[in-house]
Amino acid sequence: MATVGRRGSLFRLRRAGGTPVGPDGALVAALAGALSPDRVRNDSAERSLLARDASVFKGGLSGPICFPTSTAEVQAIMRISLAYGRAVVPRGAGTGLAGGAIPLGAPVVVSTTKMNRILEVDLDDRVAWVEPGVVNLDLSNHLRPLGFHFAPDPSSQQACTIGGNVANNSGGPHCLAYGVTSHHVVALDVVLPDGDVVTLGGVDPEPGGYDLRGAFVGGEGTLGIATRIAVRITPNPPAVRTLLLAFDSIEGAATTVSDVIAAGIVPAAMEVMDRLITRAVENFVHAGYPDAAAVLLAEVDGMEAGTAIDAERIAAIGRANGAISVRVAADDEERARLWKGRKTAFGAVAQIAPSYYLHDTVVPRSALASVLRSVYAIGEAHQLTIVNVFHAGDGNLHPLILFDPLEPGVLERVHAAGAEIVAASLDAGGVLSGEHGIGVEKRDYMHLMFGPDDLDHQNRLRRAFDPMCRANPGKVIPSSHSCADIQALRSVPTGVWG
Repeated sequence: MATVGRRGSLFRLRRAGGTPVGPDGALVAALAGALSPDRVRNDSAERSLLARDASVFKGGLSGPICFPTSTAEVQAIMRISLAYGRAVVPRGAGTGLAGGAIPLGAPVVVSTTKMNRILEVDLDDRVAWVEPGVVNLDLSNHLRPLGFHFAPDPSSQQACTIGGNVANNSGGPHCLAYGVTSHHVVALDVVLPDGDVVTLGGVDPEPGGYDLRGAFVGGEGTLGIATRIAVRITPNPPAVRTLLLAFDSIEGAATTVSDVIAAGIVPAAMEVMDRLITRAVENFVHAGYPDAAAVLLAEVDGMEAGTAIDAERIAAIGRANGAISVRVAADDEERARLWKGRKTAFGAVAQIAPSYYLHDTVVPRSALASVLRSVYAIGEAHQLTIVNVFHAGDGNLHPLILFDPLEPGVLERVHAAGAEIVAASLDAGGVLSGEHGIGVEKRDYMHLMFGPDDLDHQNRLRRAFDPMCRANPGKVIPSSHSCADIQALRSVPTGVWG
């Protein structure tokens, strides 16, 4: 006889004695035995919730959801999933914007949010061992009293996890000087799709063997699941100066960025926002941004004398390119307000439109101005408003295509505009993604950047880790290059965007 069991908000249909029933009953029972019943979820509400991430992709279909707390439990999940012929998808905070954490084919979802411990901080070697569910900003907050921080700082750093940063090789405003996540990961303990555990990389200056750590970071969960991560920690700089430059054209801001780098200055960060997004940000957080066609937020750090010189040179270059005002943050409080404005820009967009589609391409700095003109022209051609906020220092564009999802036919225009932005970026010598990853969003654009041989070798690397394509199937590599991916998706309706 079936009974309804309740634990918190979780409902399950059970046989007498507590065994879950339904299509995945035996699988759920095996997973619950390896973890605990309260950390294996199979109710429709939670499966629906974890079938999405922060992207606009709606085609996900989740299987049972597991919340492991140790490497041994992740091993057990992998082996049980293999025994039942199910794929596995790792998931962190779900802040990804390329559909990388979307479950396709009803796989077992492995949420690492309960693996959230900072395990060890070694100040001598400047390394911290953390679990994948540690929130990015929590790590820096933990390190700050010790005089250190974790340098990668995505805009979602208040929510995103280190495991997700590793999966997507995330960046952030300060990656201009300090590099993206791959520059800050020295070793990982990884559970492979067959359940074996390996350590990739090492804390030694020159770990032996191939750099499989470098292959894993940015692999978007297609090579296995990281359960322990050794990251480099960065000393807090002795001095920081943050400048806010306002321009009467976005071209002036873009040209200033190129000229600063050409002058031999490498700021810690250089961020540009156009007028519409700047107004929204100012209304949202009152950070003190001027009403201008574009603003450039530039930051230099290091020794006091050096930062003063670099700040003066950046201000002079900005004025030479038409800056109508230059302001240096007077103290840490003003600096924090300026950065709060930049890092909440995406949320501020809600004042303009109920939804947006955020792109993530990279173009040469010398092409910034021309590609931005193309982006605005694409928006006008499709009768869509596009605002721009981006990591200008490394040419990482983040155009936001604003829309109302209730407007009939708008999604077709949105995706057509997105495809043209990708094409314009590649035509300018750019690449598909700077930090958001490929996921499902740009999977079918991969052939625009890579030839058949390139894609074949990428697929061979993946299969070396995952011969049956059970790890996060349907992501990154176009499905025509992976028969197992096609098989995994065959029983699932085609995903739709919107």
